[in-house]
Amino acid sequence: MSDITSNVELNCEGLNCPLPILKTKKTIDGMQSGEVLKISTTDPGSVSDMASWAKRTGNELLEHVEQGNVHRFYIRKK
Repeated sequence: MSDITSNVELNCEGLNCPLPILKTKKTIDGMQSGEVLKISTTDPGSVSDMASWAKRTGNELLEHVEQGNVHRFYIRKK
């Protein structure tokens, strides 16, 4: 488990690409700068998608944790 505190949580479990990224973008757009979003997804493609999306948009991927088939990402809005 992560020690990172999130401001907003987004459950994308059961959704496949591109839905986790689209929902992440929509959620981040409604957040304040510096807030942290926790995303849960079961799509294995999300591992590379979230990292490249965060880098491309200037948001900070703080952590990726994998537990079983669930991936949890913590992203700080720029």
